[in-house]
Amino acid sequence: MDKGSEKNITIADVAEALGVSKTTVSRAISGKGRIGKETRERVLAYIEEHDYKPNVIAKGLAQSKTYNICVVMPGEYDVVDLTFFQECLFGIQEIAGSMEYDILLSICRTNDISSLERIIANHKVDGVILMRTFVEDEQIDFLQTKNVPFVTIGSTSTNYKGVIQVDHNHKSACKELTSIILMKQMEKIALIGGNEEHVVTQSRLRGFREAYAKMGKELDEDLMFLSQDNQVLVEKAVKEALNRQADCILCMDDAVCSRVLKTLRQQHVKVPEDVRVASFYNSMVLENNVPSITSLSFDAKELGMVACRTLLDLTEGLEVKERTLLPYEVVLKESTK
Repeated sequence: MDKGSEKNITIADVAEALGVSKTTVSRAISGKGRIGKETRERVLAYIEEHDYKPNVIAKGLAQSKTYNICVVMPGEYDVVDLTFFQECLFGIQEIAGSMEYDILLSICRTNDISSLERIIANHKVDGVILMRTFVEDEQIDFLQTKNVPFVTIGSTSTNYKGVIQVDHNHKSACKELTSIILMKQMEKIALIGGNEEHVVTQSRLRGFREAYAKMGKELDEDLMFLSQDNQVLVEKAVKEALNRQADCILCMDDAVCSRVLKTLRQQHVKVPEDVRVASFYNSMVLENNVPSITSLSFDAKELGMVACRTLLDLTEGLEVKERTLLPYEVVLKESTK
């Protein structure tokens, strides 16, 4: 390598030559972030030996990096939701760790995002991942005004433009499962649950309605029981659905489904002999049920991995897709036979 080319080497060149990541080289240059003393000295020695002259803008970016990302988890959730958030976090950590980033966890309750505001005000992170989205989303409003790179796990409402989203294709999944149930001659379907403030509920609802339209069937609005988010409300909804002779109870998620199954057991109603049951989301809670429950299966860990990879690309100024939809699987079990 001649002297002229030595002065034009990049962070990528240094990383490749030493067999380390670009993040490690960047940390060695900036003096910030987690990096071993021996590794830092090796990087700096190589840079000095090859007369590396970092681009002024690139150096400024390196020095401003914290090598932390913030993951925002909702403060209100059902116990069965924990499996989903846990799997997402595993996926996020796998990618973040491989890129030598650390995670700050922020718990934000409805109408209280002070934890997130504090983290951003103190410049503690390079970007944010939101683990739940709302129709009216204070988190998104705040992050957009602060020009902080962020990615949502879950879609956003049409109120928001330019938000980077990673989600499962809930609408298509719910449309497919509902269509299958209708084709099994179960036309009186009771739909129970779903917080209408959550965007995922709206996506599932659109898929449900589109299935009826596609099949040319008439939807019975009296069999739709939305925002049934506690045991008492679910019990009332199940009783009403049975009184209206529903063929099948379709649950918005696994939390609602577990409550529906509990209520049916208490009332000595047999599944699938007396009524069929299915869920728009699967979890370990439902997998252990007898009979086994027809549901939609999604890979939450993959969701976290893709969201984190997308955020880190975003923080590096790379072009990313505005919306990424991941696949699903319809799992037909004993509960809809």
